[in-house]
Amino acid sequence: MLAEKFFIYLAVMAGVTYLIRALPFALCQNKVKNQFIKSFLYYVPYAVLAAMTFPAVIYSTDGIIPGIAGTATGLLFAYNRKSLLMVALVSCATAFAAEMLCKLL
Repeated sequence: MLAEKFFIYLAVMAGVTYLIRALPFALCQNKVKNQFIKSFLYYVPYAVLAAMTFPAVIYSTDGIIPGIAGTATGLLFAYNRKSLLMVALVSCATAFAAEMLCKLL
């Protein structure tokens, strides 16, 4: 009984996932020429990735303050065009130091 429901749910999920990916290919056979749509489609992966990871970054620590401190530091270093490794290391170190400071207080 439980296995039957699982496979039904799995089939529905696979079908919906396939339709979401295959439908644009079936409907858009010509090359996209509209500059607005091209730029919109170019930035969609970045926007989705940011929307998925940003809440996880903020709530990855015991409190919200260390997450915000690490994120702010990372944004500052990224804005100043530091390397990805430098941004990651400084962000982690800041979040760790802020969490230790919060535990002391």
